[in-house]
Amino acid sequence: MSRHTTSSDRLARLLALVPYVVNRDSVALDEAAAAFGVTEKQLIDDLNLLWCVELRAPDPYCPIDLSYEGGEITVSEAESIARPLRLKVDEAGALLVALRMLAEIGDPRDRDALSRVIAKLENAAGEGAAAVSSQVSVQVDPAGGMPARVRDAIARGRRLHLTYYVPGRDENTERDVDPMRLLVVDGQPYLEGWCRRAEGVRLFRLDRVVELTVLDVPAEVPADAEHRDVRAGRLFSPSPDDIRVTFELTPAGRWVADSYPCESVEELGEGRLRVVLRTADQRWVRGLALRLGDQGRITGPPELTEAVRADAARALAHYETAPAR
Repeated sequence: MSRHTTSSDRLARLLALVPYVVNRDSVALDEAAAAFGVTEKQLIDDLNLLWCVELRAPDPYCPIDLSYEGGEITVSEAESIARPLRLKVDEAGALLVALRMLAEIGDPRDRDALSRVIAKLENAAGEGAAAVSSQVSVQVDPAGGMPARVRDAIARGRRLHLTYYVPGRDENTERDVDPMRLLVVDGQPYLEGWCRRAEGVRLFRLDRVVELTVLDVPAEVPADAEHRDVRAGRLFSPSPDDIRVTFELTPAGRWVADSYPCESVEELGEGRLRVVLRTADQRWVRGLALRLGDQGRITGPPELTEAVRADAARALAHYETAPAR
């Protein structure tokens, strides 16, 4: 079974692959595959795709010239894509806003370093980006606000009690959490902590915390608790104890593999996929199956397949008995 990557993963790899090879003159196929964490077959597929890339500068038509004959990759005529990335005004402005937000919500000890980064970016981006970002005011920590209270609990080693809204179930849940850190992911502030209800490390979006109480109880984060890997926006990691669910997807349903962390993805031919994901929430995955409609179906476990059939039958019966308007 080949390892599936999302379209965003592949785009990032393609953009990095050309400068990687150009800066080394030539690279062995197996070495490059190991460097990017893919198989040689996947890397060859990427190289074949690069044949289709057309560069608009410096000439009207400038296809990349590459070769991987004899197991050595060489790339030429790729000066445009090999140049360092330059941020546009709106991109630099968005980055400045995010950095200022991070400086507000992050560890106070990091603020000096963040201030220096912000100053350097403002200087490099010019007045345009600085003017755009200065028009955006982000208030994530007003006096006595939730981030300040969470930071105080972390500093004093105190447990938190949360009333937390779970949109997938449309309900508020009560839980005690031993806080570990505050972080910002994709522009959203999160609390990471040891959830005593789930007995594991969890991330809580602060805008979904309905009520927060700092308890006069020492926080006791287990010694083996590990921080979540939130690089590249990977917020949620499945637990080995979660239910293992298998979907078969049509070409129109491939978005599932790009939208959710899958344990495995298998190409079935003609654009179809078989994906396996883990979840602790049967209601959520049953809702996903209904939302897919004819774009995909659950094939296992059998009890979940039957539950989805029952859900669909109830939904159809509701439509049949609904009064005409």
